[in-house]
Amino acid sequence: MTATLVALGCLVLLAAFQNRRPPAPASVFRPDTAETIFMFDGETLVDATPSARAMLAASVARGGNWLRFLSRMGPLFPELEARLLTLPTDGQFIMGSRDGILPPLVLRGEHLGGLTRLTLVNTDAEQRRPGRDSASEAAQQQEVSALRNVLANAPVLVWTENAAGEVIWANHAYLLRAADLLEPGKDLSWPLPRLFDLADFNPAAKANRQKLDLKDGAQWFDLVVSPAGDDRIAYALPSNAAVQAEGSLREFMQTLTKTFAHLPIGLAIFDRNRVLQLFNPALVDLTTLPPDFLIARPTLTSVLDAMRDRSMIPEPKDYRTWRKQMIKVEEDASSGLYEETWSLPGGQTYRVIGRPHPNGALAFMFEDISSEMSRTRRYRADMELGQAVIDAVDEAVAVFSQGGQLVMSNHAYAQLWNHDPAVLLSEASIGTLSGWWRDQSAPSLIWGDAMEYVVTAGDRAAWEGEVRLLDGRLVGCRFRPINGGATLVTFRLVSHGHMPLMLQTSEPSPLFA
Repeated sequence: MTATLVALGCLVLLAAFQNRRPPAPASVFRPDTAETIFMFDGETLVDATPSARAMLAASVARGGNWLRFLSRMGPLFPELEARLLTLPTDGQFIMGSRDGILPPLVLRGEHLGGLTRLTLVNTDAEQRRPGRDSASEAAQQQEVSALRNVLANAPVLVWTENAAGEVIWANHAYLLRAADLLEPGKDLSWPLPRLFDLADFNPAAKANRQKLDLKDGAQWFDLVVSPAGDDRIAYALPSNAAVQAEGSLREFMQTLTKTFAHLPIGLAIFDRNRVLQLFNPALVDLTTLPPDFLIARPTLTSVLDAMRDRSMIPEPKDYRTWRKQMIKVEEDASSGLYEETWSLPGGQTYRVIGRPHPNGALAFMFEDISSEMSRTRRYRADMELGQAVIDAVDEAVAVFSQGGQLVMSNHAYAQLWNHDPAVLLSEASIGTLSGWWRDQSAPSLIWGDAMEYVVTAGDRAAWEGEVRLLDGRLVGCRFRPINGGATLVTFRLVSHGHMPLMLQTSEPSPLFA
């Protein structure tokens, strides 16, 4: 008995607690109204009938209720936004839906006490039955019609396949391609022909590409498939441009590879991660690295280590210094500043250039300049030998190029004229030196003739003359042409006696004999 009383008491308390809950907010519209009415305060929805709320909930637009309303009503009433802007001043408006909307709709707008009341009215009396939301049906029909129009005119092929692989629906673009593949005299039948084989479709693949051999030529398509219940929807995106671009890129790479294959300069290109991506056969010959090692795409550090093991890098005494130097090689090459000459232990001499490439890539070029360096050394040795020979000559010697620039002079010349023009050959021309000779000797016409003789092109005959130095010594001058249009000028002391200045002036021999 006690337990029964306690249970009854609990039920009474629970009923009293439920009665104390606040009631649900009441709407200004009757819950059974068939009209579609929206009440907005600015862009904030204040109230709406059930059919209006259902219409907003069915909108696919993102944002608030105002944006959802415009996305649903805008396609039905093209001038809606303009009429809403003038509603506060006009007070009200009535506008009909655009042509093609069945059943026709009317939207009535009212500005009441600062609120905007929008009523959607169906003009078809037969459609205005209780419990029927004709406005929502019209909006849905408009949306379905728009979607059908989009799919029908889509430039991509769209179709649906069932679990058995049969094409149960297709858009206009798909039907055109299917009709193009039919044999003459045949029409499309049900089920529709399958243009693409989706059996090998791999969703994880980067691209699923297939080709259709149409009457106007082969066309490539990228396939995209998405599940739709037990069926699946497939899309075929035209990819002719991508296929052509990839083909052009392959041809360009093949041409580039063939070009690199005939270059005598070793080429190695590393990507932004410093992994070898491209090399040519000359690199194998110059670095003696195995081709299989390079094909495995080693890093820049691994390539330099392998070259060091083969004595193909000028190595310092300790490994730590060498490692720091290799890091500096990469840093300098990344900024486009690296260019060095490597003298290898085997006697070869390499010119190594590092240059940055787009997207952080790095290119190294190795050129064997051993023969060039040998020629340079031989030329330098020949120049030193020639200088030693003319330094051993007692006569003062000066050699001028065809342009009148001093090329070489000997020690006797420096002692005779009290200066050594070989210190700065770039400033030693026949004009400069003839002025010096004129200042160090008695007045004579020989120096003007000498300057004219040195810069004269064509056949010339050797000639001689004498001048008196300021200290009285008599000097014999001889001018002779040599190979390449150059001129050999020699000075020889004729007498060591001293004579009073200006007592004797020698006239030069004629310019041409």
